[in-house]
Amino acid sequence: MNEEYDVIVLGTGLTECILSGIMSVNGKKVLHMDRNPYYGGESASITPLEDLYKRYKIPGSPPESMGRGRDWNVDLIPKFLMANGQLVKMLLYTEVTRYLDFKVTEGSFVYKGGKIYKVPSTEAEALASSLMGLFEKRRFRKFLVYVANFDEKDPRTFEGIDPKKTTMRDVYKKFDLGQDVIDFTGHALALYRTDDYLDQPCYETINRIKLYSESLARYGKSPYLYPLYGLGELPQGFARLSAIYGGTYMLNKPIEEIIVQNGKVIGVKSEGEIARCKQLICDPSYVKDRVEKVGQVIRVICILSHPIKNTNDANSCQIIIPQNQVNRKSDIYVCMISFAHNVAAQGKYIAIVSTTVETKEPEKEIRPALELLEPIEQKFVSISDLLVPKDLGTESQIFISRTYDATTHFETTCDDIKNIYKRMTGSEFDFEEMKRKKNDIYGED
Repeated sequence: MNEEYDVIVLGTGLTECILSGIMSVNGKKVLHMDRNPYYGGESASITPLEDLYKRYKIPGSPPESMGRGRDWNVDLIPKFLMANGQLVKMLLYTEVTRYLDFKVTEGSFVYKGGKIYKVPSTEAEALASSLMGLFEKRRFRKFLVYVANFDEKDPRTFEGIDPKKTTMRDVYKKFDLGQDVIDFTGHALALYRTDDYLDQPCYETINRIKLYSESLARYGKSPYLYPLYGLGELPQGFARLSAIYGGTYMLNKPIEEIIVQNGKVIGVKSEGEIARCKQLICDPSYVKDRVEKVGQVIRVICILSHPIKNTNDANSCQIIIPQNQVNRKSDIYVCMISFAHNVAAQGKYIAIVSTTVETKEPEKEIRPALELLEPIEQKFVSISDLLVPKDLGTESQIFISRTYDATTHFETTCDDIKNIYKRMTGSEFDFEEMKRKKNDIYGED
């Protein structure tokens, strides 16, 4: 193992695997290690079900009614992929899509006044929706047409709005949209978790709504995709990409020390041996002294034997509970998938509730979401710290990823990947760089 590498990567979470894939495609010599015996780090899918019970220290083994333990692949971090988002682009450019199968999520729902309503996904649905009154609908439609035609490069599409200066609050005023529609737009379409965005320049929000509608336009039911066998398939796909380009993978490797000389990383020590490197990428769990806590996320994995009420018996969906519907600062999300995605035994559903912790009693905070899921067969509760690097890593050449946040998709994870790439290479991330240059030895027909 006493070799010299360009980059050593510690942890096989999605962020780390995508970066090691990109670095390998770009000709870097990469060594990728993980202390765990499985791929995925914090973003793993746990199988068999017995392992999930052990992980959450639930006594005894799963009851017979749960079916075969091997039929389960339970995500620790609940997220979907935006059909037109950055992660799908990364998958397409690298052709990692060939190792994965996706299904479209059947619907997105929003909570209002204690009930859940489908987020309209077609004009006909929007007109029929009881989320807003007739006149509201007309104004909302005008606003959506404006967003669709909006083009940052063409000032004629601005209609008197300055994208870099006008706040989103003022844009809503211009279209005379009421509070309910504003909540719905900001939280169910632009997918903001708080209302801070209202006083920021509007172009970011307009682009988020565009991303939502373009993602929706691709498949029609909802803007989200989900991989069969769980999210743990994603890091493995990128790990395979890295391996094709000569990357070396080692699981079950205890990391004893990150060796730093004159403030700069020079290698990693594992099982008494030292591998040298010029740069290091890792998740926060490998460098506890170099990260700081900026908050917490609570996630509750719930196993159900029924679809969620009022979702039209969907076998997958998302529910957004906007913060001001439940007197909070940040939204609560529910991601639900099921046996239809090969992640649960026949007839079983997995609903994962998550939100940013705001009080001393996080489990109380998510009660409105849990009430929508009753009866719940088994719950697995975790509260995780949100950790971010204390510095950019430019001096030490140790580049640390951020913990996965409470958002419901991978856009923020992709922003982190692009950010780390820029800090490591000094140049902006370019999707073209990810295009594969070799044919896959085993995957060719």
